[in-house]
Amino acid sequence: MKSSQKLFLVLTVIVALSGLASAQKPVVNAKDDKKAGKSAIKAETTAKDSGFFVLEDLRPGMKGTAGTVFSGTEPQDFGVEILGVLPGYPGPRQSLIIAKLSGANVEKTGVFAGMSGSPVYIDGKLVGAIAFSFPFSREPIAGITPIKQMIDIFEKGSATQNLAKAAQEPRSVSFAELAATDWKPRLPKQAIGSTSLIAPVSEGSRLVPLLGQQIAPIATPVVFGGISQESLAMFSPELMANGLLPVSGAGGGAGITPLAKATEKTLIPGTSISVQLVRGDYSIAASGTVTFRDGDRIYAFGHPFLSLGAADMPMSETSVVTVIPNVNNSFKLSVPGAMMGSISQDRAVGVFGQLGQAPKMIPVKINLRTSRDRSETFTYEIANDPFLTPLLLNITIFNTITSSERALGESTITIKGAINVKGQETIELDRRFSAGNSPILAAVSVAGPIGSLLGSGFDDVTIEGVTLDITSTDTKYAATLERIALNKTEARRGETIEVQAYVRTESGKQFVQRIPVRIPEDATPGQLLVFVGDGGALQEGSAARAFVPQDLGQLVGAINKIKKSDRLYVKLFRITPGAVIGTSELPNLPPSVVATLNSDRSSGGYTPTALSAVYEMELLPEKFVISGRQLIALDVVP
Repeated sequence: MKSSQKLFLVLTVIVALSGLASAQKPVVNAKDDKKAGKSAIKAETTAKDSGFFVLEDLRPGMKGTAGTVFSGTEPQDFGVEILGVLPGYPGPRQSLIIAKLSGANVEKTGVFAGMSGSPVYIDGKLVGAIAFSFPFSREPIAGITPIKQMIDIFEKGSATQNLAKAAQEPRSVSFAELAATDWKPRLPKQAIGSTSLIAPVSEGSRLVPLLGQQIAPIATPVVFGGISQESLAMFSPELMANGLLPVSGAGGGAGITPLAKATEKTLIPGTSISVQLVRGDYSIAASGTVTFRDGDRIYAFGHPFLSLGAADMPMSETSVVTVIPNVNNSFKLSVPGAMMGSISQDRAVGVFGQLGQAPKMIPVKINLRTSRDRSETFTYEIANDPFLTPLLLNITIFNTITSSERALGESTITIKGAINVKGQETIELDRRFSAGNSPILAAVSVAGPIGSLLGSGFDDVTIEGVTLDITSTDTKYAATLERIALNKTEARRGETIEVQAYVRTESGKQFVQRIPVRIPEDATPGQLLVFVGDGGALQEGSAARAFVPQDLGQLVGAINKIKKSDRLYVKLFRITPGAVIGTSELPNLPPSVVATLNSDRSSGGYTPTALSAVYEMELLPEKFVISGRQLIALDVVP
C-alpha cells in the first residue's frame, strides 16, 4: 500500500471516531429531561445576563433589527439604526434610545399605533421596546425603552403591590355623586405625556435635527367591536386624552372563552398582544406588541397603557387584519384571539402579564325591549377596574340603547335591575328618564354607583354581576309640578289630609294628583311644612350630602336609599333643631343633645339642621316623569 493511501486511511478512521464520540455526548430534550420543556422557552426568549444589550455599549450608527406583526400572526423584521441616547427621559435614572427605522413596511406605515413593544435586537441581543414616536415626523424615527428598565420596574413593583393596596382608605362619598346624571370618567393621568424634546445633546450629534419636536408614547389602538360610530364619538375625547386611539371594528369579535394553555410559541417577542377590556357580544381590546417572554412572564408595550398600577385584565393572542397607513396616525387593526393569561401590572415602562392566570371579570346581562316591542339580550364581561369598569359600562349601556333607538330626541327609558356585590345586600336599580338625552342618563345611572363602589377605597369590593332590564319608547312623558294645595289648613294627630298636586305636561295639559297623607300620632302640636317634589329635588335639599362610609355595607345601604328622580315624594318637616351624622338624620333633638353637640370642647362631626323630618312617603310612579318641588304650611292642633 502506498504511503499516500495509508495516510488517507488513517485520516478516515480519525474522522469516524470523532463522529462517534460526538454522537455519544448527552443531548438535553423533553424526552431525557422533564425540565427541558420549561427551560426551552427561556433558552429561546431569554438570556438575562448575556441576552440583553448593555445600554452603555450603544453607539450612534449601530444597526440592528426589530420585529412586529403587520398582517396575520407572524412577526416581520425591519431595520433599526441607532441615532443616540437621551439620558433622564422619560424620568430620573431612565434613558430613551432614539433610532431610525427602515424597511418596506415601515416606510409605508411609519411608526404606527400598535407597534408599541416591538423588540429591537443588535448582534442578537435584546436592546428594548419601540415605544415612542415623533408626531408628524417625515421619517420613521422612534424612541426605544431599554429592556432593563422594563424588567427592573416590574420586579420591584410586584414586591410593593400589596403594600400599596393595603394603604388605601375609604374616601368621602356624596349623595349628589351617587345620584349624578352628569357623571364623567375618572381615568388616571398618563405617567408620560407628550413633551418637547429639549434635552441637551452634544455638538454634531445626530439628534440635533430633532430638537424642538414633540415626542410622545405611541398611541394604543383600542378596537371596538359592536360599538357604533355614534357611541365612539361620545367617548372619544376621554379616550384620546389618555393616549388611546379608538378604532371601530366590524363586530363583536371576542367571545367569552376559557383560559387557553400556553405553548413555547405563545406570545413570543414580536407577536401582537391584546389587553381585553370587554368580551362577549361587545368587544373592546387594546393592542400592542410583546417585547420579551421569560417563562410565564410577559413584558409588552414599553410605555404605560393607562398607568393603572396593579391591574387584572385578560391578556390574549391577537391576529392583525392589516396596518392602516394614515397621514395623522397609522394604526393596527386587530382581532383578539384566545385568552392566555392576565395583565397584572400597568406602569411607566410597559405592561406585565402572566400566562396561565385567569382574571376576574364582571358579567353583564342586558334585556332590551325597544319602542317597536322587540326584545334583545346582550351578554358580555367587563374588566374589573376602579377606573375602567364604570366607563366601559357607560359605553356599552349607551350603545345597547342607541343600537335600536335614537340617541337624541324625545324618548322615555326605564331601567330596572340589580348589582350583586359579594357579601352584601343586592343593589336594586329602578330609574326612569324622559328627556332629550335619556340614553345618556340611563347609562350614567348604572355607571355612577359602580364607580362609587369600586373607587370607595375598600379592598373587599367584589361585583359578582350586573343584570339590567331596559325598556325604551319614542314618546316623551315629562311633566312639571306647578303648585300644591291642602283640603284643610289644620289637622289633628292621626288625621288624614289630602294634598292636591297640580301637574302640567309639556303639551300644556294639566292634571291633579290627589295624595292622602296621615298625620303621625306622635306629632307635636304646632306648624309643619309639607314638602312635595321629585326625588332629585328632595335629595338636593337634604343635609346628608357627603359622608365617609364606615364599611362597604353602609355604602351599599346608602346607594339603595338614593331617591328616585321619576316620582314624587311627600315629606313633613318641623321647624326644630336636628342633626345629620353620616347618613342618619336625627330629628327633634332634645336641648341637652344639641348642647352636647355644640360643646366648646369639640367641633364638627355632624351637620346641624333647622328642619326635622317627621314623616316621608314615596308615591308610586305615574305615567309622566314629574319634576319640581313645592312647600306649604300645615298646623297640627291638639
